[in-house]
Amino acid sequence: MSQGRLEELRNQLDEVNLELLGLLSKRARIAQELGAEKEKQGVPKFDPVREKEMLEKLVASNEGPFEHETVRHLFKQIFQATLTLQQVDHKKHLLVSRKKKQEDTLISLGDVTIGGGSPIMIAGPCSVESYEQVRTVAAALKEAGITVMRGGAFKPRTSPYDFQGLGIEGLKILKEVAAEFGLKTISEIVDPAHIELACDYIDVIQIGARNMQNFELLKAAGDVKTPILLKRGLAATLDEFVHAAEYIVSRGNTQVMLIERGIRTYEKATRNTLDISAVPILKQETHLPVLVDVTHSTGRKDILAPCAKAALAAGADGVMVEVHPDPATALSDAAQQLNIPQFHDFYAEVKKSGLM
Repeated sequence: MSQGRLEELRNQLDEVNLELLGLLSKRARIAQELGAEKEKQGVPKFDPVREKEMLEKLVASNEGPFEHETVRHLFKQIFQATLTLQQVDHKKHLLVSRKKKQEDTLISLGDVTIGGGSPIMIAGPCSVESYEQVRTVAAALKEAGITVMRGGAFKPRTSPYDFQGLGIEGLKILKEVAAEFGLKTISEIVDPAHIELACDYIDVIQIGARNMQNFELLKAAGDVKTPILLKRGLAATLDEFVHAAEYIVSRGNTQVMLIERGIRTYEKATRNTLDISAVPILKQETHLPVLVDVTHSTGRKDILAPCAKAALAAGADGVMVEVHPDPATALSDAAQQLNIPQFHDFYAEVKKSGLM
């Protein structure tokens, strides 16, 4: 073959390559429109029946020189690239996405701002057990300079025979004690019917790990304006976690905080496995404040301080820890709660790091 003929064929290939690129781009734009329409209608983006139909038509029209299997392979790659493009487009449009909103969301709780660059400490008992118990903890937190207290009034437990919390009475105790000491309160709500009621008693509604994908609860939380603290599920991926937050924000409540509380793995040295990498990933991909619950993620008092410092070093906007006047008599999570002297030591060590 002469050099001239070689160059001529190469030029023809170059022209066809450009034509193919143009057609692929045109196809991709149509697919993006199709993906947006599917999203509006709530239709899954991947349709295996439709893909099979397209491949069969292509193979039926194939006159060579490619084998049928080669045609199938090539177009499957195109289909996969298109599906990926649709998914990327969807992520760009999530309301909680950093691509949708560049600036950080700030949660204001009176004089306290969460997400503003100054990490906070949240502490309190696992469960609200009595007025005296909560008041004792609140007094200690106030003395330490803590302004946000947690306490469980509704307790979803693994066993139906375990203490389930005081319910509405627990919320009333939290409100009374918080008013006395000037604290802001966080408590978990498990029933969508209690969301509006909770707004009268607490400052932040927590949605726990076991309810992260309780979609009716998420929708109800999105219908109020009270800040929401959303915990990551026991085995939830970060994508599932972010989409759970999207449920709330999409309903109109933009005051959402995320909290990493450890995930279930094969490791037995800790209660759960603290996914510290979740903190910078969530901070990069969303504009929501990100906190870390060191008590539930570790279940070990001896490593709470190092894990809290690691969380803050990774960029967490706050740390949550459980405190009880007498952990040995606690009605839930007795082994992992700090007593008041232990809490003071823990807090002093964390502050000494200069990260808080």
